Amino acid sequence: MIHPTAIIEPGAQLGKDVQVGAYSIIREHVVLGDRTVVGPHVVIEGRTTIGCDNEIFQFASIGAIPQDLKFHGEESTLTIGDRNKIREFTTMHLGTEDGGGKTVIGSDNLFMAYTHVAHDCIVGNHVILANNATLAGHVEVDDYAILGGMSAVHQFTRVGAHVMASGGSMIAQDVPPFVIAQGDRAKTIGLNLIGLKRRGFSSESLSALKKAYKLVFRSGLRQEEALQQIADTVDDCPEVRAFTDFIRTSERGVAR
Repeated sequence: MIHPTAIIEPGAQLGKDVQVGAYSIIREHVVLGDRTVVGPHVVIEGRTTIGCDNEIFQFASIGAIPQDLKFHGEESTLTIGDRNKIREFTTMHLGTEDGGGKTVIGSDNLFMAYTHVAHDCIVGNHVILANNATLAGHVEVDDYAILGGMSAVHQFTRVGAHVMASGGSMIAQDVPPFVIAQGDRAKTIGLNLIGLKRRGFSSESLSALKKAYKLVFRSGLRQEEALQQIADTVDDCPEVRAFTDFIRTSERGVAR
């Protein structure tokens, strides 16, 4: 159902069974997938493509131009996958030329009220941003990561898969997959064991990750030495390889 007070501009493409609430605005270049529900007082603009079965709640702003003084009106996009829940007052922005011109959000994510995804971010699948969590520009957040309420991620920072960041975390360096981070500036405090067990990681994988974590963060070894010891002992575990590959490719340095 499209509410009679909603404004759907010519050129906008709406899939089957899309719902648009009262006073919402869907601009000309927007594409909405099947069964997506847009609440009242939502603005979706820019070259924004949204997949199927998403729920967008009242007062969200999706696809606005970046909050970046280097943006000069260049053509850029925002792409959102399927089955996301985007709660009240969430903001998500288009990309910029400096970031490849695109902001990309995967599927099955939850963005709680007042969360922000800035220009050129890449967000994976099954990610949760709790209330007021904020991503600066060019941030990458991998699958199943959870950012607690009032947390913030510095621009160009990466957050690995299955990370749990405590509420109020100020993340200024890369956070490797599978760990818990907290504080200002956020530090790793251990493995996200409860989350990993809930998601069905094997006891063998958890044991290998524990060994790798201790070598990197608790042994006192230089990072290169720790990574070499891991390669010599537990590198046959896929999760450990993901952990060490992330650390090796970090450009901002790893949060410790």
